Amino acid sequence: MSGRRTGAAWTLLALIAFELLLSVAVIGAAVSGGAETERLEVAVEPQGGVRATAQVLFPATSAVIQSLLTDYQHWPELFEVRMKVVQVLVRDGVATVDLRIEHPLMPGERKLVTASTILPNGGLVTDLTGGDFKRYHRVWKLQSIGEGTQTRADFELVVEPHTFVPDRIIAIVMRQELETHFRIVKQKALEQAKR
Repeated sequence: MSGRRTGAAWTLLALIAFELLLSVAVIGAAVSGGAETERLEVAVEPQGGVRATAQVLFPATSAVIQSLLTDYQHWPELFEVRMKVVQVLVRDGVATVDLRIEHPLMPGERKLVTASTILPNGGLVTDLTGGDFKRYHRVWKLQSIGEGTQTRADFELVVEPHTFVPDRIIAIVMRQELETHFRIVKQKALEQAKR
């Protein structure tokens, strides 16, 4: 019994230390001007999970952004977190994507199966259909701006994985990962627009 308490105490101390390190990293990123978004808000949901909303400007047409978001086989290239596509099945306008995700916060490989539907006015809605998550809902709404050479994207993500990691830690990490994700999408959009 004493060994279990000692192990639990060390696990708790490790989580607290990890949270402090993440907080310092987030503050450092904020001071250095990390995000390329007009707005990014990440908050813990009262019923559990984390919600992120953002408005992002991309220097490419909506068609370019749409093609990146719907290139399901290459989704892992849009993220810094290690993941792989196991299967993509597109039927009747719905893309079912089976992903495996390796994340430092969650030991082992996590399964995420989603169904994505293209929005009529541009964008994508993705919802959980199976895997190691309690909730997963993501929406991209795209709008051409300027002379059609830029895109404003309204983004929303609600995620709640099956994990012992506190939601407040997931929120800290999610903010950093979304800032990186938006930068990667921006870079890929620039590359694709130049072709």
